[in-house]
Amino acid sequence: MANGAESEQRRGWLWLLLIPMLVVYVPFYNTIEPRVFGFPFFYWFQLVWIFVSMGVTALVWYATEPRGEG
Repeated sequence: MANGAESEQRRGWLWLLLIPMLVVYVPFYNTIEPRVFGFPFFYWFQLVWIFVSMGVTALVWYATEPRGEG
C-alpha cells in the first residue's frame, strides 16, 4: 500500500488531465487560417488535440499506476 507521500505525488499527476480541457473553449480556435494540407485550423487543431489528449492520459495513467510488490 502506498504511503501518504507517494499518494500525494500521484495525485499531483492528475492535474495534467486539465490540459485537454483547454480545447473545450471553442472561441480559442474558431478560425479558418492557418490551413494545413487544405484543412482549416478549426479542424486540424481538434485532430491534433485528440493525439495530445491521448498522450497526456497515457502519461498520467502510467505515472499513477499502483506498483505491486511482486
